[in-house]
Amino acid sequence: MSLNTRRGTLAFAAALALTLLASAKVAAQTVKIGIVGPFSGPFAHYGTLFKNGAEAYIASQGGKLAGQDVELIYRDTGGPNPGQTKTLVQELIVKDKVDYLGGFVFTPNAFAVAPLIQQSQTPTVIFNAATSSITDKSEFFIRTSYTLWQVTVPLAQWAAKSGINKVVTAVTDYGPGIDAETAWKSEFTKQGGTVVESIRMPIATTDFAPFVQRIKASGAQAVYTFLPGGPPNLGFVKAYNENGLAKAGVQFLGTAEMDEFDLQKFGDSALGLTTAFHYSAAHESAANKAFVAALKKKDSNAIANYAAVGAWDGMFVIHRMIEATGGKKDGLKAIAAARSLQWESPRGPVRIDPKTRHIVQNIYLRKVEKAGGTLVNKEVQNFGPQIDFGLDK
Repeated sequence: MSLNTRRGTLAFAAALALTLLASAKVAAQTVKIGIVGPFSGPFAHYGTLFKNGAEAYIASQGGKLAGQDVELIYRDTGGPNPGQTKTLVQELIVKDKVDYLGGFVFTPNAFAVAPLIQQSQTPTVIFNAATSSITDKSEFFIRTSYTLWQVTVPLAQWAAKSGINKVVTAVTDYGPGIDAETAWKSEFTKQGGTVVESIRMPIATTDFAPFVQRIKASGAQAVYTFLPGGPPNLGFVKAYNENGLAKAGVQFLGTAEMDEFDLQKFGDSALGLTTAFHYSAAHESAANKAFVAALKKKDSNAIANYAAVGAWDGMFVIHRMIEATGGKKDGLKAIAAARSLQWESPRGPVRIDPKTRHIVQNIYLRKVEKAGGTLVNKEVQNFGPQIDFGLDK
């Protein structure tokens, strides 16, 4: 550890001690929740989705959580930026004296703040970042999104049972992409399938045509892919269509790629594309109808998708932690309460795994269809409740 790093760590520890002492003396009048995500740049839509989901949940509870006034404090990471994210979280903990944290789109950002979370005992709910090992980095992390292992394993099983035996994997080259690739290889080969080629695409890729041409020439029956939402996702699917992979018999298998935020932008070229995921805006349940209505009440342009529901359910978890602690700062008591939670989410019945602090949820096979002139992710099969298989590896 360098001298500057050591000094920074000691300074944070000293400031943290004063913060905790002050919190112990005075019960909080307002519960402060820091929401960390990209609110600018190419991934800014995630910040908007987090904001809509979190604020809609609070509004649905009459503006308070467990009888406590709540203040949401937003901080903009701009994208994958571990250094800046760490600085922002340190300020939220020491300067803003937040009681809880939520958000986090990118795995590297979540990894970067884990030591601060652990040292300050600040309960932190991951609304999106999907690498399995995140919850291992601090006992104060809880996740209400998903992991790539969780959605990939049942899809690989389904593909093998459906007569698909040769697949190319094509993933973005960072934590979740590597998780996706590893999960597919592990389960698909276990089921007797063959991965004929594994392609890793840099996160800054804008031209996907060379990668898609390799897939087309591989002789595979399908491509299993993972890309972060936004421009990379749109670019890859566009290249898949323009290079005629569907006509060549190469089936598209994905997870979040048909995200509702981007879905209408694909047009009819998305019809029939297959994904396995934990949420669809077309999910038929009273809880989902209430969620969609609450979003629209807050903002008529709000989109119900996996990031918004991750924030909505994340606020449910924070609500229950506030309830358990009486609105006081008590990280250990809050986390203990969260470990036993189970509820009816807009995605279906869910629970927090007490060991991993990750959400256990149904995973659905979805195909893009048209309903009333609008593209939707139609749930065609329920694989049932799935754990995070990646934490067993």
